[in-house]
Amino acid sequence: VTEDLIRRNAEHNDCVIFSLEELSLHQQEIERLEHIDKWCRDLKILYLQNNLIGKIENVSKLKKLEYLNLALNNIERIENLEGCEWLTKLDLTVNFIGELSSIKTLKHNIHLKELFLMGNPCADFDGYRQFVVVTLQQLKWLDGKEIERSERIQALQDYPAVEQQIREQEKAYCLRRAKEKEEALRELEEEDEDKKKSCPGFDGRWYTDTQAACPSSIENKDHLQVPETQEEEHITKKSDESEDEMAFWNKPSLFTPESRLETLRHMEKQRKAQEKSSGNKKKVKPPRTLVTEDGKVLNVNEAKLDFSLKDDEKHNQIILDLAVYRYMDTSLIEVDVQPTYVRVMVKGKVGEMITGGQRTPTSVKSSLDSGREQASHRKKQIERLEVDPSKHSCPDVTTIVQEKKHKPKRIDSQAQVVPSMEDPDFDDNPEVPPLI
Repeated sequence: VTEDLIRRNAEHNDCVIFSLEELSLHQQEIERLEHIDKWCRDLKILYLQNNLIGKIENVSKLKKLEYLNLALNNIERIENLEGCEWLTKLDLTVNFIGELSSIKTLKHNIHLKELFLMGNPCADFDGYRQFVVVTLQQLKWLDGKEIERSERIQALQDYPAVEQQIREQEKAYCLRRAKEKEEALRELEEEDEDKKKSCPGFDGRWYTDTQAACPSSIENKDHLQVPETQEEEHITKKSDESEDEMAFWNKPSLFTPESRLETLRHMEKQRKAQEKSSGNKKKVKPPRTLVTEDGKVLNVNEAKLDFSLKDDEKHNQIILDLAVYRYMDTSLIEVDVQPTYVRVMVKGKVGEMITGGQRTPTSVKSSLDSGREQASHRKKQIERLEVDPSKHSCPDVTTIVQEKKHKPKRIDSQAQVVPSMEDPDFDDNPEVPPLI
């Protein structure tokens, strides 16, 4: 257990470990408990299931701890939990607890209400449940089943006989477990001796006569055969490793703490070998060519993003429509617009380089020259100080009424609307007042 491991699992607390109340360290291949009681004094919930912990230790200072999960570990005895004053729930499912009498250490945990011991060797003892129910009077639930008052009364009546049975079964289990440990130790020593005997020379070959068959002389005499020999040795070594792998997994073994540790060591060895082989095979990618020596820009789409490039000749512009990831911050997008290409960097890892559409291809030099000419032309236009009223961006209030360039209605009415007395269609209505 390292500080870095705890901080990585304390993201919900802004990686602050001293004020942690809940910590999950399951499936981390932890073999020993340490430092947690010093760094995380305020813990209330601690998940340590599916590791390789062989002993309960360094948790006695966690006074506020309420729930401790140690399922699927290598624990053989219940101990060192007296200091967890507020412990309410303890999960020890599928461990190797055979000393059932070790539960007496939990008498001091007066707030303990739930205990899980299923999957342990002690759970198969005759009278197991009665013994636990009588020994831990504060328990309310055992292995997910509620302890009723009548069950406790019955267990108290049968306790003397049950206690004797438990002691005998516990003694037999301890003897059997001692034999298993001796057998595991003997097998480990035999494997070490076999490895030493099968260990070849420093270059992988046996040499009985160092003067007659030293590596230098072999390389000088059979220089052309060395590659073939190395290739054959590599194939032979690979086949031997596969055979050893099959033999390991097909070998029958008991479910013990030693077998779990052996499996872990074997898997670590295989993982390191795979990392080493993959590291040797890994080739360094050559730098990607974006612009050729003759100045030609290549299209690159490393991110495999959908995009479209449209050439709008009417407005003299090129439109690039790039589909980026949803909800991505715009600060992660970098756009570089050049006269002959556009480069878009997404998340600083991928590049997008698009040439100038289907326009007539021109060299970089000519495009730069034309760009300079356009810039100088714009500069000349900007330097003019004359003001053209017709190019105002804001509307001119004085011309709002005369937008359609009509004459005032009053002038038109005097010139055209007033009828003449000589007009044949003129009808003088006396009820209509005279026009002024």
